[in-house]
Amino acid sequence: MRRLVVRTSERRELVDVTERVRAEISGEDGVWLVYVPHTTAGVTINEGADPAVARDVLAACARLVPDDAGYEHAEGNSPAHVMTSLVGSSALVAVADGELSLGTWQAIFLCEFDGPRSREVWLTRA
Repeated sequence: MRRLVVRTSERRELVDVTERVRAEISGEDGVWLVYVPHTTAGVTINEGADPAVARDVLAACARLVPDDAGYEHAEGNSPAHVMTSLVGSSALVAVADGELSLGTWQAIFLCEFDGPRSREVWLTRA
């Protein structure tokens, strides 16, 4: 297994980790699991060309999971746990002919919902 450390800088943000993932697994064909071992951060594949898409995803998460919804969890980060459950903690990505098999506009994002923090992204062949 390979591990990337990603330092986030905002409470909620999508961090494009595509190039770092590419550097770790390019040349090794197969299906790879991109996994985030955290309960308040996730991973997704979405458009990376227009930064407005990442902002829209975060805005939609905030609308779906408001901060003031009367959560029972006492740490104050319940919305982050719910957002992570909705986004998910993993994604599969194919590598073919030595290259990530992403669509023209696709990128791999670490989804931070309770930052800023130091996070890990684990990579393993599925």
